[in-house]
Parts: sequence; C-alpha cells; structure tokens
Amino acid sequence: MSAPDRRLTLLRDGLADRRLQGRVAADRFADVITMQASAPIASIRKAPEPDAEQEDQLVFGERFDVLFETDDFAFGQARRDGYVGYVTRDALSAPLLAPTHRIAALRSYAFSAPDIKSAIVGLYSLNALVTVEATEGRFVRAARAGWFPVEHLAAIGSGETDYVAVAQRFLGAPYQWGGRESLGLDCSALVQQALAACSRACPRDTDQQRAFFPEVAEAERRRGDLVFWKGHVAILLDPETILHANAHHMATAIEPLAQAIARIDAAGVGAPLGYRRP
Repeated sequence: MSAPDRRLTLLRDGLADRRLQGRVAADRFADVITMQASAPIASIRKAPEPDAEQEDQLVFGERFDVLFETDDFAFGQARRDGYVGYVTRDALSAPLLAPTHRIAALRSYAFSAPDIKSAIVGLYSLNALVTVEATEGRFVRAARAGWFPVEHLAAIGSGETDYVAVAQRFLGAPYQWGGRESLGLDCSALVQQALAACSRACPRDTDQQRAFFPEVAEAERRRGDLVFWKGHVAILLDPETILHANAHHMATAIEPLAQAIARIDAAGVGAPLGYRRP
C-alpha cells in the first residue's frame, strides 16, 4: 500500500480524521469540527508558525474541517480542494453560514456602511462566499464581512461560462506561491479559481490537475486546453499562446508557447508533459 498523500490526508502526529479509520494507520481517530474562513484570505501553512511555507489559501466563506488546535493555529482540511494544513484560529468562525452569493468581481471592497464614502473593512477576492442578510439601495450586507455593491455579487449557482476569459482578468496579478487570491496567486490556482467561477471543480496542484483532466493530443490543442510541465501549468489562449502565473515574470502573463517551452527547458525543467482539456 502506498503512503497517503500528505497534502490530502487529515493525519498528523498519530491523530487522524475518524472518517479515515480503516484506510490509514493512526494511533487515534477523532471527529472534525467544521468552521468557515471569516478573514478575506487565510493562509494554509505547512507548519503552525506564522512564517511557515504557505501551501494554499482559504477564500472567505470556504469551509475548513478542524481536527485539532495548537496555540494560535487550527490543523485541518479545506473543503474546496482537500488541502491539509494549519490556519490561524482567528481567521476561522462558527457556526456555519449558508452562502447565498459569491464575489463575482475580481476583487471587491466591503464597506462599514451602505455608502461608498464609509470606511473600508476588507478587500475580498473572486469566489469569496458571502451570506447576504440585508439590502439597502445598491448595497447588500454580508454576515461577518460588510456592505458590498450588489454589482459585485452573483447568486450561488449562477456561474460564468468562459473560464479562459475569467483567467484573463488576473493578467498582471503578482505571482504568489500557494496563493489563490486576486492580489496574487500561483499557476495551478489560476486554473482552479477561473474554473471555480464557472462552477467547475478542479484540484489544487499541477500533478493533481494533470491526473484529473482528460488528455488531448498536441496537434489537437485549442483555446482553453492546459499545457503541463513538471510543477507548472499554463492555459492556452490559442494553440500558440499561453496565459500563466509564473515565477519567471513574477506575475500572471501572456507568452508565446514556443518561447515558454524553450525557456523552461533551458532552465532544466524539461519539455511539456502533455496537454489536458478541462
């Protein structure tokens, strides 16, 4: 039996999620407590330290199954993509709220009152899940957040239809390892967040995405297909052009595919591993 994937297995220091009993070896099993991200963005870190590596992020309103708490951190698993890690306790809240809307703009301010001149209380990213509890004029009040312009919201279930167009809205966003937010994200998160805006599921990391989506022949590649390298993914805008969040440009950038293939190969990564179609 192969070892469980650390990224996706709610197991640490001999304690595991009770739902894994019979599937993983552990000293003890416990029930999880499900909470929600109540900060605009919450880092999921590899260790319970504020400067530990960020491996993923929770976007506001997303659920997180907490297995145990230690000092200022909660160890658990993100419901969106199954990623396991540590989140600061003050970024999580309960009881659970049923989302009514999502942030449909790339990013949106929450205000302290239904007035554009009121104080800004947070900056929220695309796909944040909000629970509307009041309406006044062109503003709606979201629980645990603030007042949003109604133009920036979309009802849950009303996804977009062109994930490539959504991804292009991130053009110029800085590269951020483990990021999923509009102010910075990595290559696989660009794919995941664009598809999420279209109500489509997508794993978190490049190897998971490559295994998840069906293969397509290089000669048949087209707009919307994904090209994978070891540890990297890009979106085809057309058969010869890609959009990708990358550490070379330190941004989400558009680049000729041939240029990217040559540059990445010269860096020692190698040739593309293949093409997939979401």
